[in-house]
Amino acid sequence: MIADATDISRLTVKYGDLEMAYSFASDTYDIESAAWICRKTGKIYWASSGLDDEVEVPDDVGDSKLYACVPDQRELDLGICLVFRFVRSRLPEHYDRVSKIFRRRGAYGRYKEHLHSLNMLEAWYDFEDSETEKPLRAWAEEENFVVLPAVIPEKPKRI
Repeated sequence: MIADATDISRLTVKYGDLEMAYSFASDTYDIESAAWICRKTGKIYWASSGLDDEVEVPDDVGDSKLYACVPDQRELDLGICLVFRFVRSRLPEHYDRVSKIFRRRGAYGRYKEHLHSLNMLEAWYDFEDSETEKPLRAWAEEENFVVLPAVIPEKPKRI
């Protein structure tokens, strides 16, 4: 699990677990997804319209005194805003092209294909990871969680 319940008021959460819950909550492929952290135990609960009904989520998961609902990328202003921050800072000459990409459904896939063609996909992933960590940690702090440092394993290749 993700928590050390020795101090009930300040549960310790591993950054990797928090990041995974955030990624799950941010999954926007035509499904609704959410993740919650129990404020008493630190256990993460997951729910998604794309998962089978066997996932157990407590009936009182909507009680914000008992569970913290992990924010998604829109709540942290990390969706399309993050894309355009990256483009403005690293690929300003591609701003119009990326704007056109995001006018239709399936934009993230086409955006990543475009970055791949420019050999900038890994730079995007690095930027996305670094820009996500600070607001996610700030959210956790506001929710009274102590976030342990991220363990940085060797990065797998993303496709």
